[in-house]
Amino acid sequence: MNTTLRSCLFFALMLLLGTKNCAAQNLDIHFNGFGFMDNREYRAFEDRSHTYSGARVALDLGVNLDSVNHFRFGVNGIHEFGANPFFLKADPVIYYNFTGKKGWTFDIGSFPREGLITDYPIALLNDTLLYYRPNIQGLLTSYQSPWGKETIWIDWVSRQTQTDREQFIFGASGKYLPNPTGPFFLSHYFMLLHDAGAGILLPNDYIRDNGGGQLRVGLDFSHKTFLDSLTIEAGGMISLERERGITGLQTPKGFVAELFLNHKRFGLRDNFYAGQGHHLTYGDYFYSKKMYNRLDIIYTPFIYNNIRGSFILSLHQSPGNLGDSQQAFRLTYDIGRKNLVRFKD
Repeated sequence: MNTTLRSCLFFALMLLLGTKNCAAQNLDIHFNGFGFMDNREYRAFEDRSHTYSGARVALDLGVNLDSVNHFRFGVNGIHEFGANPFFLKADPVIYYNFTGKKGWTFDIGSFPREGLITDYPIALLNDTLLYYRPNIQGLLTSYQSPWGKETIWIDWVSRQTQTDREQFIFGASGKYLPNPTGPFFLSHYFMLLHDAGAGILLPNDYIRDNGGGQLRVGLDFSHKTFLDSLTIEAGGMISLERERGITGLQTPKGFVAELFLNHKRFGLRDNFYAGQGHHLTYGDYFYSKKMYNRLDIIYTPFIYNNIRGSFILSLHQSPGNLGDSQQAFRLTYDIGRKNLVRFKD
C-alpha cells in the first residue's frame, strides 16, 4: 500500500473516531464493484487487439453531517486475472459530496466517475477508462430539473513535476427537454485534454490541446411502446487538435447517429459515424476512420436487485475491416449505502 493511500486511510480513521464530538447524523458504508472479461479482435488496430479481464472492488465509509453534506473515505482496487501482485493498483477514494435540495450536486476530491460522466459517447471517452481510471480527481458540479441536466467537471490526470507532465481534462455535458413529458431532447458532450510538458522541458516537446464534442437531437420513446427503452439520436461531432507552435488548430468534423432499444433481457445499440478522421487521446480509435459502424448485441441473464450481468457482442465495421469484433461479459454489483452508526448532536 503506497504512502498516499496510507495517509488517506489514517486521516479517515482519525476523523471517524472523533465523529461523536461532531454534529454528524450517521456513519455509513458502501460496497460495490464489477468483474469484466473483454476480448477484442481488431484487424483495423492490431496493437489494440487485447483481452482485458479482471475485477474491481470499492469500499468506502461515509460521514454524513446532515442531509446535504457528506464526506467519503475508502479505496478502489483492481485485480487483473492472473496478475501478480494481486492488486494492480489501489486508488484512494476521498472526497466531499454536497447534495442540494434544488437539484444541485457538488463533488471535490477523488470520487467515482460511474454515474457521473459514464454517459459520454466512447468517441470522446473510451470504455476502458472505467477499467483502469475509475475515479475523477478534481471537481464536478451538476444541476438537474424536470427540463434536463447539466454537468461541468475537471479531472486532473497528472501533476507537473521535474519529470511528469501536466495533464488535466475538463468538460461539460447536458441534456435539455423542451417538454419534460415529450419525446424530444437535445444533448451535448464536450471534453478537452490540456497536455503540457514536465518541469524540465525536453527538446521538441510542445503543449498539446486535444478534445472534442458532440451535439445531438433525439427522440425518447421509452415505455411508450412494447419496448422498455427506445431512443433515436443524430447530430454532429467535432474535434479540436493542436500542437502549439507546430500545427494550427485542426477541427475534423463528422456525422453521428445512435439507435438503442431494449426489451426485458435483450438490447441492441447501433452507433454510426461518417466524416473526417479524429485523433482523440482518450477517445475510441475507430473514430480515426472516415466511416465506422458499431453494433452491440446485449443479453442480460443476471438481474437481481443491484446485481446485473451482461454478455455483449460488438461488431465493428470500418473500410477494409468488416469483421472486427469484441466479446465481453460484465457483472456489476452495488449493495448501496448501509447505515452503521447513528449519532446524536
